Formats: sequence, C-alpha cells, structure tokens
Amino acid sequence: MKSILFFLFLVHFLPAVTFGQKVLAIDLDGTINPASADFIHSAIEKAEKNNAECLIIRLNTPGGLLKSTRVIVSDLLVAQVPVIVYVSPAGAHAGSAGVFITLAANVAAMAPGTNIGAAHPVSMEGGMDSTMNSKATNDAAAFIRSIADKRNRNLEWAEDAVRNSVSITEREALEKNVIDIIATDEQDLLNQLDGRIIQLPFGKKELKTRGASVEAYSMSSWEKVLDIISDPSIAYILFLLGLFGIMFELYNPGAILPGIVGVISMILALYSMHSLPVNYAGLALIVFAIVLFLLELKIVSHGLLAIGGVVSLLIGSMMLIRASSGLELASISRTVIFSASVVTTLFFLFVVGIGLKAQQRRVVTGREALGGMMGIVMETLNPTGLIMLDGEIWNAESLSGTIKKGEKVKVREMKDLKVYVEKLNL
Repeated sequence: MKSILFFLFLVHFLPAVTFGQKVLAIDLDGTINPASADFIHSAIEKAEKNNAECLIIRLNTPGGLLKSTRVIVSDLLVAQVPVIVYVSPAGAHAGSAGVFITLAANVAAMAPGTNIGAAHPVSMEGGMDSTMNSKATNDAAAFIRSIADKRNRNLEWAEDAVRNSVSITEREALEKNVIDIIATDEQDLLNQLDGRIIQLPFGKKELKTRGASVEAYSMSSWEKVLDIISDPSIAYILFLLGLFGIMFELYNPGAILPGIVGVISMILALYSMHSLPVNYAGLALIVFAIVLFLLELKIVSHGLLAIGGVVSLLIGSMMLIRASSGLELASISRTVIFSASVVTTLFFLFVVGIGLKAQQRRVVTGREALGGMMGIVMETLNPTGLIMLDGEIWNAESLSGTIKKGEKVKVREMKDLKVYVEKLNL
C-alpha cells in the first residue's frame, strides 16, 4: 500500500517539481534612472515572493544616473533570488552604468553581436576640473572593483573600463571572464543556466531552468510615466511649459486652462529634477531670462533686455543638468535647448506682449470709457449745462468755474448720469 502511494506521489508531483519552474523576465531598455531602479527592485521582490528560479534582466542601456546605478547594484548583490543580466538582443549595449549592473549579476550573459564597456567618468556639459575628475574616476574604479571582486570577475578589465573607456564584444568579454555565458536566445540561456550553482546571501542554490516557463513582468503605468519624465530633456520641456502656463494665466486671468497645464507641468518637472543632477545656477539663469523678457515688454531698451534674456536662457539651459561624472548619462539635447529658446523668446515677445498691450489699452465702453474724453459746450456751464461728447448730449457740471458755449472741455469723471468736466486750455 505504501509503495502504491509513493508511486502515485511520484506520478502526480514529480513532473510539477521537475517541469513546473518559473522564471521572471523584465526588459530594461533605456537610460538608468530612479524609475528603472524602482522597477528592478519591485521585480526582485516579485521573483522572491513567487519563488521564481531566477530573474532575467534583458539589458540594453547607454548608461544613466550614478545614484540609481548604486541602488540597482545594491539590490542585485543582496537579492534572495538569482539575478541574470542578459545583454540582448543583437546590437544591444551595456554602456557606462550598464557595465556595473552586468558585473553585479549572479550570472552575466550576452547575446551575439552585443558589446559592453566605456564607463570612463568624463565631464558632461562643460566638464570638471582635473581634481574633481580624478576623484570621480578613483571613486568609480573602487566601486567597480568591489563589484568584480564580489562576483569573482576580471578586476583588471573592470578597472580598465572605468579608467580607459574600453569596450569589448561578447566573445572578448567571455574570454576575459567579464561574463559567464554567450546565449543566442532566451531558450539557449535557460538551457545553459540549468544546473549552475549560484551563491546567494542565505546559501547556495542550484538552478533548474531547463523547460522552465518564462513570465514577463512590465512597468506599471505610473512607472512608465516616471521613466519618461526622468529624461532630462523632458524635464526641461515640462519646466518651460510650467513657466509658460503660469505666466500666461497671470497676465490673462480667467483663461484657466493655461494655468492648470502650467501648474501640472511645473509639479512634474520639479519631481523629475529632484532625482536629476540639477545645477541651480542654471535654474537661476533661466528664471532671470524670463524676468528680462518681461522687462523688455515694459521698458524701452532697444532690444538689449531681449538679447540678454536669450543669452541667459541659452547658458542656463546648457548648465541646468550637469552630471557629477561620466558614469551619469544626464544631459539635455542641444536641439531641444535651441528649439526651446527660440519658442520661449517668441512666446514672451509676442504672445505675452500682446496680452500686456491689451491690458494697457484704453477702455472704450462703459463709465470708464468717458474719462479723459474731449467735448464741446452746447450750453454755458455755470456751473451746470449741456455738452456734446462723441455725438451725444450730456448733462455736465464744471469743475473749473464758468465755461462758455463753444469751448472745449475734458471729462474728469461720470456720476449719476452727469459728467464732471474742466476747461481744456489749449
């Protein structure tokens, strides 16, 4: 009886044990930023919660933010589930920050036709002085050595990638012990992973991935939004849109829509800039440029204020996002800067200018419209009488003594359907 029960157990449950493994897979295609760091963190948690055999990160990145890279590396080093970084598909690149993430994986794999490297911390948007550059390079070199040592990878090449910006193909990476596997596709990767012993924080684990089912895990809608606005160029555009909308609403009260769009854009821009290496001197120059544009609309400067505003806007935009080292791929596209500068200049000199001129235009209807109008006395004002204003006869009262018929007067105010006038001295 016991033998029969044991046989039934093997028949029903052994296939599930052997063939029921699940692997979680995510795509990281783009720059490394806070959104991608949060995405990897949540993927690791999901893989741990679902007892997945491993987590596969399909990587294709030119680099990203150093702070986010450190967060990702930390998560990979302490993950309770094996993490496989697979640089794919063909043509993909693990550049700059991607080098650190690849080396930090339990298993590093690459597809044919991919490459890895070029992680040298050179200056961005203007550069760093030699002292700062040396500090950034030494810090990066120490960081990548610690990762390579932890994962038993090639320390010399890892440091060389930082100090000399070297980049190698997948075959060179395998020969130099930078990666562990070259896999033509994901199924080939799973077959090669099967049976590997992985050292995890709690102990060793043997991977059983042959025939495992792969479950895709994607960013949530909110994470996708954060990923988009974390791009420096998008953050810059949102910031300018926020300024446009708020300024338009202030100079044209009641428009409502520009104000709503402006506030939302400004909040999103500030949220994004909170995670980006923002240079506050650049931010101050952009604000100063807006002030100069507004002054140009009110003060006759023969274009000097406008020229100063354009120069301030361009310099401020180029300085706005400044990476602390070349590990951080964080800069605003020059095309976006020049295009935005032209649009901003036109916006303030024409659109806002039209709004200001409309506000300053003399009222032509109602009680206020009578103030300052010229009229002719139709009946001697002593002190009351009749005058003609713009083809209409009005009851009038003189504020400057007797005014004879035929003389010209100027309206001071209108009250209770009577205009109060004074003699116009020509």
